Amino acid sequence: MASAAEQMASNMSWGAFGKAKELRSRILFTIGLLCVYRLGTYIPVPGIDGVQLRAFMDDAAAGIGGILSMFTGGALSRMGIFALGIMPYISASIIVQLLGAMWEPLKNLKKEGEQGRRKMNQYTRYGTVALATAQAYGLAKSLEAGGLAADPGLFFTASCVITIVGGTMFLMWLGEQITARGIGNGISLIIFVGIIAEIPAALAQFLSQGRSGAISPFVIVGVIIMVIAVLTFVVFMERSLRKIHIQYPRQQRGMKVYDGSSSHLPIKVNPAGVIPAIFASALLLLPTTISTFSGGSNSPFMSALLAYFGPGQPLYLLFFTFMIVFFTYFYTREVAFKTEDVAENLKNQNGFVPGIRPGQKTKEYLDYVVTRILVLGSGYLALVALLPEIIRSQFAIPFYFGGTSVLIIVSVGMDTIQQIQSHLLAHQYEGLIEKSQLRGKRGGTKRRGPARR
Repeated sequence: MASAAEQMASNMSWGAFGKAKELRSRILFTIGLLCVYRLGTYIPVPGIDGVQLRAFMDDAAAGIGGILSMFTGGALSRMGIFALGIMPYISASIIVQLLGAMWEPLKNLKKEGEQGRRKMNQYTRYGTVALATAQAYGLAKSLEAGGLAADPGLFFTASCVITIVGGTMFLMWLGEQITARGIGNGISLIIFVGIIAEIPAALAQFLSQGRSGAISPFVIVGVIIMVIAVLTFVVFMERSLRKIHIQYPRQQRGMKVYDGSSSHLPIKVNPAGVIPAIFASALLLLPTTISTFSGGSNSPFMSALLAYFGPGQPLYLLFFTFMIVFFTYFYTREVAFKTEDVAENLKNQNGFVPGIRPGQKTKEYLDYVVTRILVLGSGYLALVALLPEIIRSQFAIPFYFGGTSVLIIVSVGMDTIQQIQSHLLAHQYEGLIEKSQLRGKRGGTKRRGPARR
């Protein structure tokens, strides 16, 4: 039997969308800021030799493997003001969350509620500035060493660092504004738009190689079928739930007795979403980035590191799998689904799992269930993220098809659609409440008693 919310969701149409003025303004606000982001990827950093940069990026494209362009929306290949993209903010978030799970002062700060969350966000911003400054300085020096600076020197280094760090902080501010005043998660949408913007060029290059005979038509058809199959599999897994039955006892309020009710606690197979894949990719990008912009002067240690941890290498795949599994468990237990908080909330609401005592026993039961679910969830994330890497390294398909990009596209798209549906449902509920109030007022004015003589 469908609930009232599900029936209202099935009855939503474009007419309801047109009446939701607040939702429409939020969507337009989000689109406007994302257009600003795309425009910024084409504004170059001052002092860059454009001809040398294009030649360098053409040679380094195989080493980068399209991963850097995916996370920066092509800004790095054009050396735009958003060359670092949002990756310093993601790296700072990883560091702060890891410290929040291990360092006692930050643990206590997380327990302070909204005020503690604001302080944690402030520490993340400070970490973003520090990481962006260090990466921008290394990028400026690498550009000078590679002969890509038109006028190398102190002025070029300072202007490059200030421009790139300012662009990163502005991009972080755009993401926060989208989250607060728009639709969806701003940081995720920025990465999402960067991926979508690069797909047409990569697809055109892939098909042009098929027309030239460099790739067999069977390979093209096989890649298209694989993409559709992976997308279907990701959508199915992202919508998969494990429902835990919750029972509420009979309650007496005053002279009235309310019968007990039952509900369910939904636990997603992948509660962490795409965050583990993004975190793992951010860590694996570090040696590739250093190698790309080192001007060919790698140390023996860096050369050995790249030889063993290059894309498609066994240690690279093993480390990628380990980091995805680790971040899946870490992010789920520390952020996405904290079993201690869930058990405490159920206890405060007089809810319980049948056969399980409230409190500590409920927490232990939820830990047991979540641990078993995450075996499937982390394995699914690792499979989707590694399958394209294995196929590309074994069959040498010259087309960038990243499992992380597929996860981001599906997860962010589904999350944004769910938020739009939530706004539409809220608008419909508000309309029903207003209509009921108006009917009550009209009914009250029409009914009049007989006039007394």
